Amino acid sequence: MKRALFALLAATAVAAPALADQALATAKNCMACHAVDKKLVGPAYKEVAAKYAGQKDAADKLAVKIQKGGSGVWGPVPMPANAQVNEAEAKKLAAWVLSLK
Repeated sequence: MKRALFALLAATAVAAPALADQALATAKNCMACHAVDKKLVGPAYKEVAAKYAGQKDAADKLAVKIQKGGSGVWGPVPMPANAQVNEAEAKKLAAWVLSLK
């Protein structure tokens, strides 16, 4: 019984931050153009994580792109700036995206 409870608590601790960050992405309208595992208007978040894997400054780069937008990296459709996302939220979103496998 204790092992099952511990396993449930451990799984919840791991899943809760991911869900919270997906909730933030939804609240900030990121999910209108992106999905976790498939391309919509923009690339899938898992594709972004794979592209930036191992880059030390990836979280900072992505946080800037989240706030200021960008173009040319994933094709001809530009990503607009997201004025509704503050710096702390952008960093949280970038860290979440990079955590996806």
